[in-house]
Order: sequence, then structure tokens, then C-alpha cells
Amino acid sequence: MSQSYFPRWRQVSTTTPEAVVQPDECLAWPQNIAMAAQHVVAMFGSTILAPLLMGFDPNLAILMSGIGTLIFFVFVGGRVPSYLGSSFAFIGGVIAVTGYAGSGANLNIGVALGAIVMCGLAYTVIGLLVWAVDARSGGAAALINKMMPPVVTGSIVAVIGLNLAPIAAKGAMGSGTFDSMMALMTVLCVGGVAVYTRGLVQRLLILVGLIIACLIYAVFTNGLGYGTPIDTSGLAAAAWFGLPTFSAPVFEVHAMSVIVPVAIILVAENLGHIKAVSAMTGQNLDRYLGRAFVGDGVATMLSGSVGGTGVTTYAENIGVMAATRIYSSIVFAVAALIAIFLGFSPKFGAVIQMIPDPVLGGMSIVVFGLIAIAGARIWVVNQVDFGKSQNLLVAAVTLILGAGNFSLEFGIFRLDGIGTATFGAIILHALLTRRNVKAVRQ
Repeated sequence: MSQSYFPRWRQVSTTTPEAVVQPDECLAWPQNIAMAAQHVVAMFGSTILAPLLMGFDPNLAILMSGIGTLIFFVFVGGRVPSYLGSSFAFIGGVIAVTGYAGSGANLNIGVALGAIVMCGLAYTVIGLLVWAVDARSGGAAALINKMMPPVVTGSIVAVIGLNLAPIAAKGAMGSGTFDSMMALMTVLCVGGVAVYTRGLVQRLLILVGLIIACLIYAVFTNGLGYGTPIDTSGLAAAAWFGLPTFSAPVFEVHAMSVIVPVAIILVAENLGHIKAVSAMTGQNLDRYLGRAFVGDGVATMLSGSVGGTGVTTYAENIGVMAATRIYSSIVFAVAALIAIFLGFSPKFGAVIQMIPDPVLGGMSIVVFGLIAIAGARIWVVNQVDFGKSQNLLVAAVTLILGAGNFSLEFGIFRLDGIGTATFGAIILHALLTRRNVKAVRQ
């Protein structure tokens, strides 16, 4: 009997915390909706923070995250549970090509959008190739793992955070000592939530820390008269329902050369997501790898074409699945519909725009630092052996290329730090590994 494209989602009941709900199963609808709302909350903090750091419209980012999740859902046939949220991998490239200063709208958003669209196209092409190879031999995942082992992917992910470090520091310093102190206070708020809370609150440390920091900032500014007070006038004037701000892409070669290499990061993120969900569910999902890449790539192209951020599979939602043991893919379709509803609320957008710049600066330090450490975590989890010279050199050279923003120009084509580090890590590993293999044979 042939398998249908979408699962039939057999309804099950969870009577114990240990019960596992597989991707092709579902709960009763009240529970499905409650779980979907929890996934929206889990992705919320990061999905709105990324566009704020790039000067994009957070309402549109939320809207496109929902639409992108539905696109992904269709391409994988509802077989891979995943939520697509704003990707932090684009932040360094977007800031580099637009010169965004970290406050207000990004006036040069068009050139970044064009590059995001082309990055999505490159990602889609990679996905189609993987899809085709898997259809014939099923060996695409092994090939990608060979090209991008943990020493490479860990180095590339760490580089994103390190490349953004100067921007985070500048944003946190703001216009004076008070702004700097408020940024550091924000860091402490997030740290306090991470260390002194448990359960769902701890998993939502970015969102909860952001709320606490904003409340403390309001006490010092609106209450005690220090610094720039939070302006709430826009909240009262905003409508409950309306369209977000759309923008058109502009295709510029230099911007593309900076941002298109991010496709390699997205491949690594999505590959990790598939592997993680496979391990948790006990199902081999490698055969959906190409389809997952294509779904993510098409979602990124669509998002960039209207003014949204690039999107990627979200680790926050993997955490929710791991905690609840509920992997039903239908839950993510419902979560996507909730996000689309929020995206059409200017009132919701006005609340986000009220976040003070020093608080965003402090969040930048935390988030960019966590990205860098996420790369190091990949090394630790996969037990990368830095006693081997090739691993040591790949990591060392990649980190310095990215952190120092090493750039290469070939006429109108230019690669900035993240791009040179990404391609450099892959090429250097291939060359050194090949050399090592020859030496062993001799």
C-alpha cells in the first residue's frame, strides 16, 4: 500500500508525561491549539528580536514566519515537525550591506531583501539537488555531513556571533553611561531568568528577560526621570487590525556576495534540526532532507520578496517538543495560523516598537554571544578532536577570518567576513583532510 503525501494524523490521548505523540499523530483539538500557542510563545522572542536588530518590520516577520511554516509543512508533506522563524544568520550580512545603525527603520532594506531572495534561491537549488540525489541513492545526507563535519559547522556558527560582536558592543553603549548601564541591566535580567527559574519560563529566557528589562527601564525613565522615557503614544494610535509594512527587494551584486553564503549556514541548521527530531522520535527523517531544504528556501525567498527576514528551523521549538514529547506536525500548522493572525495586528507591532534602544543593545550582547557559544557547543557535543592539526587549523583560521571581517574583492563581487569564513572553512577542511588521507596511505 502506497504512503499518502500527508499523514492521516491518528488522534491519541496522553495520559502520562512519558507518552510520546509522533509526527503522524495528533491530540484532541483543544490540546492541539494549546500546544500550538506554546510553540508561538517559544519562537516569539527570537523571531521579533531578529528583525528589530536589522531594522525590519517585526509584524511582517511574524506574519512571514507563519506563512513560511505552512510552506515548509506542505513541502515535507507534514512529516517533519518544525517552525520557521527569523534567522539570526542574516544579521551580520544585512547590517554590513545596509549600514544599519541599530535604531528605527532600515532605510536601505531593499538591497538586503534582494540578497535574501537570492540566498533563498541558492538554498532551494541545494535542496533540489539533495532531493534528486536522495531519490536515486539516498546518500545526500552523508555527502553533506562529509563536506560540513562538526568542526566546520561549529566554526561557521561561532563566526556569526563573533562577527557581530562590535555591533553589539556599540549598540549597548548607546549615547551615554545611563544607556550602557541599562544594557548591562538587560544582560543581568536574562541571566537571572536563565539561572533562577525553571520549566517554561526558563526556556523563554529571551522573552521574559526582555519584559523584565523593559519594566525596570520604565521605572528609571518614565518614573524617576533618567534617560529617554518609553513613548506609549503609538500604542494608543495603532489599529487592532491592518497590514504590516511591505518593502520591495533591490538586487545588488555586492549585497548578494555578502548574504548568499548564509545558505550554507541554513543547510547546517536544517540538517541539525532533522537529526535532532529523528533522534527524539526514533524515526529516520533523512529522506525528507531535500524537501526540507526546498521548503525553507522557498519560504525565505517569499519572505525576502515582500520585506521580511530570512527564515530557518527553530531550536526553541525543538526544546518545546523535547519537553512535552509531543511531535505532532499538525500542531505547527495551527501555530503558523496563530502567527499569521498576530502579523495582521498593528497594535501588536506598536508594543514591539516601544522596546528601548539600550534594552535592545543588551539583548544584542546576549543573543550574539549565545550564537558564538552555540558554535563551540557543536564542537563539544560532537567531541571534535583539536589534537588533530587539521581540526585546529580549520577552527582557528575560520574564527579569525570572521571576527576580523576579512574581505575579498573580485571586481564587483565581494565577500565579507562571514562569507570568506564560511567558504574558507569548507575549502580548508577539504584540502587538509585530503592531504591527511594521502599521508596515511603513504
